[in-house]
Amino acid sequence: MNLYPKAYFSKVEEITIQFLKEKKLKALILDIDNTLIDYNENLSEEKVNWVKELRGQGIKFYILSNSNNKKKVENVSKKLNIPYINFAKKPLKMGFLKTKKELKEEADKIGVVGDQIFTDIVGGNRCNMFTILVDPIEEKDFFYTAWKRPLENKIKSKIQKTKHI
Repeated sequence: MNLYPKAYFSKVEEITIQFLKEKKLKALILDIDNTLIDYNENLSEEKVNWVKELRGQGIKFYILSNSNNKKKVENVSKKLNIPYINFAKKPLKMGFLKTKKELKEEADKIGVVGDQIFTDIVGGNRCNMFTILVDPIEEKDFFYTAWKRPLENKIKSKIQKTKHI
């Protein structure tokens, strides 16, 4: 099980078109909770503009969320005009593979962006996708995520925040 991402940024907006082109990525699979929206489900204008800018450069998007709150995921999907799968059961492969098929891209051309090592990064790595870890938007977490953060922080301490790990 590979726990290490291929890249690590503070926030999604730091992922640039230049970086994606350099890594030959044509699509991004995005987590939402604490990656795109905060605990109170706020989606910042910066994130909306980031998606618009990258889409304008030809990048495809798909939301893959473990949330079973379909309405929450659907709201983000509508605001960003991105298709989605909720209750994805990451790090299991099925959601990633279904998304890959929908995106019509090879695994090595897809980036997986998320704030959790044990779901987003492990799942993306298991599917041979380019994994990108971002810091959580805020420290407040759901109970089912909070217990994993100390373990993730130990792993993060070994990772240098840089565009090129």
